[in-house]
Amino acid sequence: MASTFLRNLRLCHIYYSFNSQLNSSKFRSLPAKILGSSTLTSMSPEIVVDDQYRLLRAFSMNHRFFCSNATSPSVKPASSSNVDAAPSSVSGEGNSGSRNGGDNSGGSEGASQQGKPVRGGPVSWMSFFLLLCTGGGLVFYYDREKKRHIEGINNASNAVRQGPSVGKAAIGGPFNLIDHNGKSVTDKDFLGKWNLIYFGFTHCPDICPDELQKLASAIDKIKENSGLEVVPVFISVDPERDTVEQVREYVKEFHPKLIGLTGSPDEIKNAARAYRVYYMKTEEEGSDYLVDHSIVMYLMDPNMQFVKFFGKNVDATSLADGVIQEIKQHKKLKA
Repeated sequence: MASTFLRNLRLCHIYYSFNSQLNSSKFRSLPAKILGSSTLTSMSPEIVVDDQYRLLRAFSMNHRFFCSNATSPSVKPASSSNVDAAPSSVSGEGNSGSRNGGDNSGGSEGASQQGKPVRGGPVSWMSFFLLLCTGGGLVFYYDREKKRHIEGINNASNAVRQGPSVGKAAIGGPFNLIDHNGKSVTDKDFLGKWNLIYFGFTHCPDICPDELQKLASAIDKIKENSGLEVVPVFISVDPERDTVEQVREYVKEFHPKLIGLTGSPDEIKNAARAYRVYYMKTEEEGSDYLVDHSIVMYLMDPNMQFVKFFGKNVDATSLADGVIQEIKQHKKLKA
């Protein structure tokens, strides 16, 4: 009697264990009379064994199907022949099931979790390394192409600068003016000497003083570096205010060898036209006005022929080096 009671107790334990597993896996294909029945104690042992055998068979087929879908499609559900065993084997397995019922439920969930494919992150180390290599290569290629393009532009500009000149600029010509000592001079008085001529006016607030200081400094550098004598010449484009006395006081502030020239409006106009110099008065306020003019220095050879001009963007050192280079090159061509 006691063994029968213990047997029924074990079968009830097995039933509730499998019933909890079926509810956790949401299996609903068994009849409601089996899943909803809670009066197993009133059933005979044969009925309970038969119900448990069918319960075990259904649970095994559905559990294997779930596991095969979670892990790999190549796994097929087990055939019914593997599950069709004698009821007596169920009772034998019930002894171990009663001890490991909790482990089976946890094991089925673990197997389904292990069967899922593990996805990596959106960016792997290899792709990140390839991205860095690609970016570095693009930067290196762009920098190399930029340097090559700049070198090409510089080479082309140097070739144009150093190429042979065609013809001669129509700059320079005869003039008749008065120097800062009141002596009448012409262009012939400057023959036999290298001359550096600048056009400006004595009331200029900033540009003319800066350019004349640069001219005076370049004259000294030319003498020191090469021993060549170059005559600096200042020609006024403001004959109304730049008298002989005004020009004399003005030029002695920059260099002792600086020659200042002025004259009548027509004489200044003819000299400026010969050297292609632009000048014009700005708005007048009584006797105070400014003169807008070209900011250029002209290098003339001993025959008073134009050689080269230098603009405002050239400093004193570059001006001196440029004059020395032009004089040496001129001497080579004449030799």
